[in-house]
Amino acid sequence: MDNGEFKQVLSEWGNWKNFLGQAVEFADELGIGRERILSLAQQAGDLLAENVDPGNPEQKTVKELWSVANEEEKHILASLMVRLVSNK
Repeated sequence: MDNGEFKQVLSEWGNWKNFLGQAVEFADELGIGRERILSLAQQAGDLLAENVDPGNPEQKTVKELWSVANEEEKHILASLMVRLVSNK
């Protein structure tokens, strides 16, 4: 995926959810446990919140929620995002 494709994924909520869903599916196929996936999702959330400008209103909302959440709440948000992109 080149930089232009990645920016498109970031800018469209449906594409972003599909991208995350594929990452979760890939992790499942590799046999990575759900708790490890959630831990990785939380780490990714921290990284994205600190380094990536939201590409759409939905991502802005998630970033704002992330910025006011404590560690337990971030774990819940990460869990919800994983569940959201896993249900098709």
